[in-house]
Amino acid sequence: MADTATIGALKRTPFYDIHRALGAKIVPFAGYEMPVQYPTGITAEHKAVRERCGLFDVSHMGEFIVSGPQAIEFVSYVTTNDVAKLGVGQVHYSTILNDRGTIEDDCLVYRFPDRLMMVVNASNIEKDFAHVSRQLTRFDAQLENKSDDVALLALQGPEAARLLQPLTQTELTGIGYYHFVEGSVAGCPAIISRTGYTGEDGFELYFDNRYAVALWEALIGTGRATPCGLGARDTLRLEMGMALYGSDIDDTTTPLEANLGWLVKLAKGDFVGRAALVRQKEAGIPRKLVGFVPDDKRSIARHGYGVIHAGAPVGEVRSGTMSPTLGIPIGTCYLPTAAANEGAAVEIDIRGKRVPASVVKMPFYKEGSHL
Repeated sequence: MADTATIGALKRTPFYDIHRALGAKIVPFAGYEMPVQYPTGITAEHKAVRERCGLFDVSHMGEFIVSGPQAIEFVSYVTTNDVAKLGVGQVHYSTILNDRGTIEDDCLVYRFPDRLMMVVNASNIEKDFAHVSRQLTRFDAQLENKSDDVALLALQGPEAARLLQPLTQTELTGIGYYHFVEGSVAGCPAIISRTGYTGEDGFELYFDNRYAVALWEALIGTGRATPCGLGARDTLRLEMGMALYGSDIDDTTTPLEANLGWLVKLAKGDFVGRAALVRQKEAGIPRKLVGFVPDDKRSIARHGYGVIHAGAPVGEVRSGTMSPTLGIPIGTCYLPTAAANEGAAVEIDIRGKRVPASVVKMPFYKEGSHL
């Protein structure tokens, strides 16, 4: 059974007491009490990941285990990417759609010798499990929700491998990007995955809740990892143009509109939402997700602010922040496809003032770049 405790409607990860002891600002997030930042602040945490190494508690994420003779066929049917092409020890990014072709969630899929693991967003765990379970009758496969039993730490930054290597007998240089191994860290059994949500090198470590404190202390005990909260996680992923479910993508957007067409493998055969995507592709994709930068470098466009193009409202800001690395405000929004071109002019309604902005190519940040 899970080690997570429930306080009212909110859960706590196995690291909750550690976060409180470190003085973290705790906020409700996706049904959990999570650290948004530590006393060092979001900018310092962000910088630590870009330059050195940061450690994130992301145990709120969901993990589904799929087994049985048709596990691969089942996961391939309920996601858009081609699971059959995954090698053992490999991971890929994918989307889970409904029959309308819109996104129920984005996810990672891991292929083990005898099973698959789907990693989903915390806010969607129950919804996703119910959604994909409805397809089980078509396949000889079993589905388990192990989310409450699995802890997850993300060690991210250019020094991540150097920090982690002395704590494991696994040769980290042998783990390619979007690959994983089953091994141990600080004597604790763990899945060591070379993945992350920051644009930097790094590892995500999955393990049983009982090892949570020991692993945190081993990693932080090196003196080279900075504890990081959800605030820095968000600024890091946005600089890289990585989609956030509930902001950039949701059940009103298709992967074709969200620049995630590379996750859609129409040639693999039927899957949930395929027919709708085929129709949209044939009819013409009506809008595209783009990145933008306000002309006024002091004007931060926040989620929900209005977006105007050619004098008419066309939607709202999906993600927006001040980029700690670039020192300028950045954001995303959907624009009509014909207008979704680099250099296109838009306006952002920031507290009643229309601020001019320009469409830019994502990612916003590339190592050494300053737009």
